[in-house]
Amino acid sequence: MSVQFKTVAIDGINIFYREAGQRDKPKILLLHGFPSSSHMYRDLIRDLQQDFHLVAPDYPGFGNSDMPALNEYEYTFDNLSVTIEKFIEAIQWDSFALFMQDYGSPVGYRIALRKPQWIKALLVQNGNAYLDGLGPALDDGKRYWANRNAETENVMAQVLTVEGTRFQYLNGVGQPEKIAPEAWQYDQYFLDRPGNKEIQLALLYDYRNNLTLYPAWQQWLRDKQPPALLTWGKNDVFFTEAGARAYLKDLPNAQLHLFDSGHFALEEYHEEIAALIKPFLQQLA
Repeated sequence: MSVQFKTVAIDGINIFYREAGQRDKPKILLLHGFPSSSHMYRDLIRDLQQDFHLVAPDYPGFGNSDMPALNEYEYTFDNLSVTIEKFIEAIQWDSFALFMQDYGSPVGYRIALRKPQWIKALLVQNGNAYLDGLGPALDDGKRYWANRNAETENVMAQVLTVEGTRFQYLNGVGQPEKIAPEAWQYDQYFLDRPGNKEIQLALLYDYRNNLTLYPAWQQWLRDKQPPALLTWGKNDVFFTEAGARAYLKDLPNAQLHLFDSGHFALEEYHEEIAALIKPFLQQLA
């Protein structure tokens, strides 16, 4: 069994995705974070492909999907979610577990609110939905959201450098020797494409609108009570352990597992997280 690499056109934009596993197996949709792509799920997909049917798309402007210019595509989380919703319809999925990390949460929760019948379970890895979880590394972002100007934008642009990307992968990890350098180097290749910096800055600025939707996402969690498995790098300075624990206020039956890791815990603990996912989803089948 091997991973397949495919594309599908959504409103004229080629969306790249990784697919693995047999089609009759339980489905998992994997939504990636920033500044990553479906590449962040490469190990987890291999870990789970015997037992599940997995699909991991790249958003427009990320990874191997098309990168339309700012004047050709509206780079907002609202619009990313619309594109990914149409992608889900294009691959003809209507029931799946939703894995969300970082940007995956604002994309995924928007879809969940519009199509609650699709969501069989939530798998959340450092995917924030609470003000409690906004860590100190987001202070520059808060200043950018409050007053977007040349100075605050220049500060935010530092996160798009190789130093900024490397920091996201290595800060807070328990075993840095387990973090493959090609992980952040792969991300940086796409960040360094002409025009991508402006795209990423637009999304980083739009992120402020996610915070205003947190109450709606939390209400959805309270109302729907989806089965939820939370796996969290507890040393994440972007989305902190407090953000993981906040889920339990609305989902008291959720499973929470904390790892001695940072923002990209799958780089360090994909085998352990896969070992939690298998029985969690199999009991729901």
